Amino acid sequence: MSYNREETEKTEIANLNPSSRRVDVTVKILSKNPVREVVSRNDGATHRVTEALAGDQTGVILLTLWDEDIEKTEEGNVYEVKNGYVNLFRGSMRLNIGRYGQLELSEETIDTVKTENNLSDKVFEDRRRGGFRRPSYGRGWS
Repeated sequence: MSYNREETEKTEIANLNPSSRRVDVTVKILSKNPVREVVSRNDGATHRVTEALAGDQTGVILLTLWDEDIEKTEEGNVYEVKNGYVNLFRGSMRLNIGRYGQLELSEETIDTVKTENNLSDKVFEDRRRGGFRRPSYGRGWS
């Protein structure tokens, strides 16, 4: 699937919610957490991952960065997240670039970031995990 600008929506951090998909957001990287290594459940390969606190004049959110995107980003720089999406990780929102998204250095400037409105501080119920139980076939039947 290729990136198609007509399918995405330009928005601001404060407008993101757990079901946001195909969004374009301009963000300033405020800080990056230490990089950690994880093993993919899909292919068993080792990947590097970190989270960066990214924001604009309306708020901040944790941006998940994988592998080469970690080196592409520097604190204080402004980036365009194109065709990004939001998911819940341990109940809090994360902005993701994903397989079909792009991360590019922006020519825009963001002078003031509203750090008081941290969308990742809000806790949501992850509906995919909470309340759904797989049936236990073969158990409890007599």
